[in-house]
Amino acid sequence: MASSNFIDYVKINAKSGAGGAGSMHFRREKHVEKGGPDGGDGGRGGHVILRGNTQLWTLLHLKYTKHVKAFNGVNGEGGRRTGAEGKDIVLEVPLGTIARMAETGEQVCEITEDGQEIILLKGGRGGLGNDHFKSATNQTPQHAQPGEPGREEWVILELKVLADVGLVGFPNAGKSTLLSAVSAAKPEIADYPFTTLVPNLGVVPYRDFRSFVMADIPGIIEGASQGKGLGIRFLRHIERNSILLFMIPADTEDILAEYHTLLEELKLYNPSLLDKDRLLAISKMDLIPEEFRDEIKDKLPEGISTIFISAITQEGIEQLKDYIWSRINTTLDVK
Repeated sequence: MASSNFIDYVKINAKSGAGGAGSMHFRREKHVEKGGPDGGDGGRGGHVILRGNTQLWTLLHLKYTKHVKAFNGVNGEGGRRTGAEGKDIVLEVPLGTIARMAETGEQVCEITEDGQEIILLKGGRGGLGNDHFKSATNQTPQHAQPGEPGREEWVILELKVLADVGLVGFPNAGKSTLLSAVSAAKPEIADYPFTTLVPNLGVVPYRDFRSFVMADIPGIIEGASQGKGLGIRFLRHIERNSILLFMIPADTEDILAEYHTLLEELKLYNPSLLDKDRLLAISKMDLIPEEFRDEIKDKLPEGISTIFISAITQEGIEQLKDYIWSRINTTLDVK
């Protein structure tokens, strides 16, 4: 995914259609001296609808769509003819998209399934024709309802990447290297911080033609929950991952301290993230001589399963995939 093509935040002005006016009409036919009211109802205004699409992975197609407007309903006519409904406007969005009102910050909906449709802004109701207002005491009603106006709102669409496994770690922890080693994804890899500026998704093949999705998410730094570094842009993508795979390089001075720093940033951003299944991978084991491995084992955090891996030598990669697959299916069974 090129960084110029990955857009995970757009703000648009959306307006639903107004309802058509009801008709004030009276039956007029030859040989019918006093026809009664027969005004039809107005059609409803068009909705603004969000629809999930698995073929999309970014909001790029909406980046320059600043205004969307559904069509108005058609006015009712005589002969109790109802006006046509206004045409809806459907915005296709990738799975993991949430919508919230820009003014209040209120979350309106989230799209998590292919083909899922949610009405973002309802069109105005059509007005009732005068046929509805006749009675025994008023057989020639001289009024009909106007249509309801449409709604107009500034709406923020945000994408949270949907993946089975999210890679969590400081910059240069080896996340992109791991993703490129286990999938066909080709993220940019270099020896400097924040090589990864946008999430990268890779489909990891598993035994018997099975697979799962892994997300390489931009590296966290201390203070990310307050917006430092890539800050909130990074952290929101973790919320949709089933498993969090923490990655800490084997040559880190203090593995335990780094792990707790990562945990603290997740907690400050959203405490519920700590309820997700977690696994720790000590990466870049190819850089550590055999005689120093026991020292690393003595410095590991407690209460989390740990695997030693190297994307270069493939050490521990198959065991890692086995564990992830078993945990994904355990999670699905619980749900």
